[in-house]
Amino acid sequence: MAKENVILVNENDEQIGLMEKIEAHEKALLHRAFSVFILNNKGELMLQQRALHKYHSPGLWTNTCCSHQRDGESNISAGKRRLQEEMGFVTDLAEAVSFIYKAPFDNGLTEHEYDHVMIGTYNEAPEINPDEVADWKWMEVQAVKDDIGENPDQYTAWFKIIFDKFYQHIKVDK
Repeated sequence: MAKENVILVNENDEQIGLMEKIEAHEKALLHRAFSVFILNNKGELMLQQRALHKYHSPGLWTNTCCSHQRDGESNISAGKRRLQEEMGFVTDLAEAVSFIYKAPFDNGLTEHEYDHVMIGTYNEAPEINPDEVADWKWMEVQAVKDDIGENPDQYTAWFKIIFDKFYQHIKVDK
């Protein structure tokens, strides 16, 4: 399997270099990332459960998909690519909000990301890639917020941070 690079950025999201993904996470270096949130026409959020063999956060629930942009790839193109790879569909995406966060893991890796949150709409069942995703479900947005408060250990570290930004964004839009 080819090693995947991430785009190292400064606090203004300006590219300053490329680095192999694992090395960037070992060194906790700031890099560009994206998170996709898919809603249906009922306003429910599509969550995915990470595959059980993932090297970090296996079996935890998280947003529809997330990953890293490739060198020269736009945020929207990256989001659509990964949505197809993980969830088996593509839909229009719109950038919602971006911010920097840092989330260390027990395995010594750290997510230190300039994250671009994108939102899209889809109403069908996904065709999940079992190499990436163990399960999926629709969940009402307020129920997700409540469940994160009651069962935080069931969700990825980054999702708990990113969901709050997403939640604030959609509340402002209403």
